[in-house]
Amino acid sequence: MKEIKTEIIIDANPEKVWKVLTDNTAYPEWNPFIVSMEGVLAKGNTIKNTMFSGGKNQTFKPVILAFEENKKFEWLGKLPLGMFNGQHYFILEKVNQNQTKLSHGEYFSGWLRGLIMKQIGEETRANFVKMNTALKARVEN
Repeated sequence: MKEIKTEIIIDANPEKVWKVLTDNTAYPEWNPFIVSMEGVLAKGNTIKNTMFSGGKNQTFKPVILAFEENKKFEWLGKLPLGMFNGQHYFILEKVNQNQTKLSHGEYFSGWLRGLIMKQIGEETRANFVKMNTALKARVEN
């Protein structure tokens, strides 16, 4: 299993960060990476995400694995036959009264993991960082 993990400190409490992170209807307004997220955000639900990566939009339909208010949002996207799986997560941790640490990452598995990660690994990390920076700006303004 391969992991990409990013972190950022946001000058707001977890409740405020959670509110922006889970307002999926507003993603087109601020999110440079996940440009659209459709569906009801609840554990067990399937959502429809559109990512902008590699100069184009890519749509996938992951299942939400965890949705713990003000703490954790996680989904699993899969390609058929166990080729490539991505378990994406956002974890919010209160640092102090007015700061939250966002851990944003993904675990990758599947028999094509190595090949696919060589192609998209660095760009994926960069896209996570772009999203983190945009989320921070949205929450703090």
